[in-house]
Amino acid sequence: MNKPLKQHLIDPEICIRCYTCEMTCPVQAIVHDDNNVVVDASKCNFCMDCIPVCPTGSIDEWRVVNEPYSVEEQFEWMELPEQEEIEAGDADADADALDDAMAALLAEAHKGAGGKAKAPATASKPTVNMYNLGKPAEAKVQGNYRLTDPESDSDVRHIILDFGSLPFPVLEGQSIGIIPPGTDDKGNPHLPRLYSVSSPRDGERPGYKNVSLTVKREERGLCSNYVCDLEKGDTVKVTGPFGATFLLPSDPEAHLMMICTGTGSAPFRGFTMRRQRETPSVKDSLTLVFGARRQGELPYFGPLKKVPDSFMKKHFAFSRETDQPKHYVQDKLREQAEDVARLLRDPKGHIYICGLKAMEQGVEEALSDIARAKGLVWTEIRDAMREDGRYHVETY
Repeated sequence: MNKPLKQHLIDPEICIRCYTCEMTCPVQAIVHDDNNVVVDASKCNFCMDCIPVCPTGSIDEWRVVNEPYSVEEQFEWMELPEQEEIEAGDADADADALDDAMAALLAEAHKGAGGKAKAPATASKPTVNMYNLGKPAEAKVQGNYRLTDPESDSDVRHIILDFGSLPFPVLEGQSIGIIPPGTDDKGNPHLPRLYSVSSPRDGERPGYKNVSLTVKREERGLCSNYVCDLEKGDTVKVTGPFGATFLLPSDPEAHLMMICTGTGSAPFRGFTMRRQRETPSVKDSLTLVFGARRQGELPYFGPLKKVPDSFMKKHFAFSRETDQPKHYVQDKLREQAEDVARLLRDPKGHIYICGLKAMEQGVEEALSDIARAKGLVWTEIRDAMREDGRYHVETY
């Protein structure tokens, strides 16, 4: 009998096909096809470089196997296989050693991602990976509107896509991939770039079933420039939907604290619009902490100001306003320490963080300080919330 092996896997239901792990892997052990991103067991050396860069925790999966799953097998998966039964043979020591090895492996893995993300218990079941690189969906551009001040050097666009009669079921918090035209320097088609959906599941207006995106033009961004230059009537190729954990709970009593910077506001626009349509009478269940350099660079600032404070509390942090002190999202969290501490104790409290990866440390430190002041341990609270599907992070 072969000696059992530990194998590193990627959860195809949670993976959002951002390909960051593939680009990070120093030994080219991570590959993809039209369906899945997978780990080649014959190349993986367990360096763990891919763990902390994964925005969803989908790469934090492990199985003990007698024979490794092949790349070809993994390409066909729609979900992860269950842990198979492993016969330890007559030597109990081998079984103990195996358990110890797995425990050590998982402990090392969790240092990076902090644990696997889980969807809220009451979230709707998402559709994932309906369209892929080999068979993308096609959508027509219904609109392209600038969200930031014309004089600002930050060009953020609101893009509306219409899939016509083509089914494209997408939930708030999910992402879709846009395939830029052309090929790379090796002659291969460009990989999709991911964008969070900023519309609710039933469209920009109820029943329209269209999908909106919030896209910032990056100076050398291949896809962002392509998307920001799209005109009404243009056709784009789309993959997805992706993401099965960064979702909106259906429980109207769930209290959401949404922390974001820039275009990280996209999923929270969808969350807010869904709540407005489904439970407009519920009060004090949403809190938004939104950061940008200047007010003129804050996407959706005008519409956000019109949302009643009784429906959603709003705290804006600007770091580059003329003659104003610098404020970041973590500063606003500290200012609202009592409300934050109350949410940390609330079994129906959810925390969502979305935006630039650079914001993570400051937010974590602020939450840790707030918890400590109340005699709580933030890491214990965070891990319990994550296990309960109430702590969600997507940063890039």
